[in-house]
Order: sequence, then C-alpha cells, then structure tokens
Amino acid sequence: MAEPRSTMIYPPIEDLLDKVDSKFTLVTLASKRGRQINSYFNQLGEGLGAIVPPQVTSVARKPLSIALEEIAASKVRAGYPAEPVEEGDEGAEAVEGAVGLEIVDGSDDDAGAPGAAGDAPAE
Repeated sequence: MAEPRSTMIYPPIEDLLDKVDSKFTLVTLASKRGRQINSYFNQLGEGLGAIVPPQVTSVARKPLSIALEEIAASKVRAGYPAEPVEEGDEGAEAVEGAVGLEIVDGSDDDAGAPGAAGDAPAE
C-alpha cells in the first residue's frame, strides 16, 4: 500500500472544522489567538505577563500555526455573547456576529477555585 502523501497543512483543515461550527468561526478564532500569541512574544522582554502564553508545545514559529495547533488540541474554543441582542440596540450588528475566544484550562482540579469560570469577581 502506498504511503499517504504528506501535506503542508498541519493540523488538517478537516480536523479543525470538527472543533468549530463554521469556517468563519475557525478563521476568526485562529486570527484572534494568533494576534494574542504574537503580542505575548513581543512583550516577553518587558516582563508584563498579561497575555496567556501558547498552550501547546510546537515546533512552529508562526503565531497563526501555533493558534491552529491549539484549536486542534481543544485548548482554545469559540465563545459567544451570553446576552441576546435586541433589535433596537446601537452596534447590534457588530455584537450579533461576535466570536470571542476562550482558553481552556486542561485541569479540572480547580473547578471550584476562586477565579474559575462563572465565579463572580470579589468586591
């Protein structure tokens, strides 16, 4: 049997599309996360530490390639606005199609810890 032909694209587009609901979401999610990773590498010398570092070990050097590998590994997923948009609101068009990004923590140990998703901020 012939060896499968290697492609330039890793991870395969088909695998990435299984992780999201549409091509638009995939492109938006990858571009937002790629920008975050780029900002992280740019601010490394400044010691700010405000941006989440890459969540996968990768040999890729390009931020977009790292972002796609994170999506394939289910470390990043799309987040949508929680509140429904009313028709009379200003800026409703921009919010209606908005795709946020959510970094997935690999451990379930700290699900009840302060600061976990869904907790109200301390006042």
